[in-house]
Amino acid sequence: MSKKKLSKVTVILRGYSYEQIKCVAQTLISSSINSIEVTLNSPDVYESIKKIKQDFPELNVGAGTVCTIEEVMSSIESGVDFILSPINLSKEAIELCNKNDVVCVPAAMTPSEIYKMFQYGADIVKIFPATAVGAKFFKDIQAPLGNLELMAVGGVNGDNAKEFLANKCNYLGIGSGIFEKQDIKDMNMERLKLSLNKFIENVEV
Repeated sequence: MSKKKLSKVTVILRGYSYEQIKCVAQTLISSSINSIEVTLNSPDVYESIKKIKQDFPELNVGAGTVCTIEEVMSSIESGVDFILSPINLSKEAIELCNKNDVVCVPAAMTPSEIYKMFQYGADIVKIFPATAVGAKFFKDIQAPLGNLELMAVGGVNGDNAKEFLANKCNYLGIGSGIFEKQDIKDMNMERLKLSLNKFIENVEV
């Protein structure tokens, strides 16, 4: 088994039920976006991840807001393809992901933190909150450190996504920047598809 490759955009789903997550997953099928992050502060999160993995094997399904090695272990046991964290992760947590072919995406903001996470074995480093440092930061940080697999998360949406990508940002993690929260809650498939198509067309992903 080898690690899956995340799509350029990961959809972040926070606080939604399995049925609501499933509705978003159905919307993404056959689109260029195939990565879904379910945050750990969602109801019955590990069970939801297991079910989504079973129902949509073609999608990358990950756990988000992962902070401890115990949460990393529980996420791996639920069958995730990747984990995202809002903080630096320990070397042990990152190595655990590597041993289990799970893409590991810890967060960082400073050059030292970014460098440390890659030294520990991170696959991608999430710059969070991305809009606090701006799109140009992604290009600037790679001048001294070389090409890095970086993800922008926090305030990214259809209006600024292209700017991040143009500044050597490889991946985007987007929550409410694609879909309207109410549309997800209402499981309004028609409106979800319209929002997705509009985002893909605007950002050209």
